[in-house]
Amino acid sequence: MNIAVIGTGYVGLVTGTCFAEMGNQVSCIDIDEKKVASMRSGKVPIYEPHLDILFERNAGQGRLTFTTHLEEGIRDAEVVFLALPTPPGEDGSADLSAVLKVAGEIGKLLDRYMIIITKSTVPVGTSELVHKEIANHTQAAFDVVSNPEFLREGFAVDDFMKPDRVVIGTRSENAKKILKDLYAPFLRQGNPIYFMDERSAELTKYAANAFLATKITFMNEIAGLCERTGADVDKVRIGMGSDSRIGKRFLFAGIGYGGSCFPKDVRALDQTAKEFGFTFKLLPSVMDVNEKQKLLLASKAREFFGGSLAGKTIALWGLSFKPDTDDIREAPAMYIIDELLREGAKVRVFDPAAMENTRNIYGDRIKFGKDAYEILDGADALLIATEWALFRTPDFRKMKTLLNNPLIFDGRNLYDLDHMEELGFHYESIGRKTVGGKGAGT
Repeated sequence: MNIAVIGTGYVGLVTGTCFAEMGNQVSCIDIDEKKVASMRSGKVPIYEPHLDILFERNAGQGRLTFTTHLEEGIRDAEVVFLALPTPPGEDGSADLSAVLKVAGEIGKLLDRYMIIITKSTVPVGTSELVHKEIANHTQAAFDVVSNPEFLREGFAVDDFMKPDRVVIGTRSENAKKILKDLYAPFLRQGNPIYFMDERSAELTKYAANAFLATKITFMNEIAGLCERTGADVDKVRIGMGSDSRIGKRFLFAGIGYGGSCFPKDVRALDQTAKEFGFTFKLLPSVMDVNEKQKLLLASKAREFFGGSLAGKTIALWGLSFKPDTDDIREAPAMYIIDELLREGAKVRVFDPAAMENTRNIYGDRIKFGKDAYEILDGADALLIATEWALFRTPDFRKMKTLLNNPLIFDGRNLYDLDHMEELGFHYESIGRKTVGGKGAGT
């Protein structure tokens, strides 16, 4: 099948590459000339495990091509995916200007039947707006379909190739038949494809992300209670997660959710509800708790050092919002860095993938290490913000010789409490007891 994908961010590039891997002819379209030129030269513009292998194979065999020209990109397309940014506006609602602009441009070029699919995360009613915008410029027949993505950064290729489910929002029988055939190779293990109306499909995406964000936030609230009662959040998590009604996933306490989806989608769902005259009681609390949770490590460090971090040298492991991605959008680490700098601390950082993106924001205001240990030399404390595998089994004895204080504030609960006590660290994590003495003189 001939497919066009408009937008080559995380969703668009993974979508296009994976469809090409199944033998489709895919044209990826983006207005960024430098980015397109880079992809044509064989460079993958994002860090996503396994994507580079599929990208190289399909681009090399001519199934995956790139252009900045919309007319060229959709010329032979039977199906067009819109994978465009929908950033939050000032009120939290999704900005649909890019989506609707491209819809109008497609309408001006449309002279035959085509299926236009919103792959971007968009508010309820967007399919109707896209349909209206296209129809303003053409007499040709077309269908607009909602097909939300459920890709986890760091696992996006696996999620696309073996999806838990595929959600298709359309009332067109013709579109259903074509898209059922298109997705059939990805569903050979029997995972379902759900057909529903467009509005239900659009809301499904927001509802899923908001629920997962709520689950994370609830566990972080429980962690706060654990610290005050002497309970251990890891044991509570195990006891809760073994209940099949609750499940084990998204119950890990930490320093809040981030990334390009959860923060934006929770705000957008809350705003959509207001526009339809419905008031969420739960979502504003989720957002409020999460914003405070992101600064928890800085608060713990401040308290340890007697109420001030001025003049302290703080090492930070992890910059991306989660491991196996270079995405720093809404990452807790960014909030931590801002807070440390505000308080007059000297900040050193290391991350396996997100250093360049972070450098683009902070420049020389913070120090970037060549490896995880370099930034520890002479530092007063280590803060851990991202659970990269690299950080799970470090050389603790080497760390003790480098740090001014054997002091770790762990936002991801990476280490065993008894082991840290045996090693002689002052170790504070989330929702668990503190190991080692308290206070700045420890």
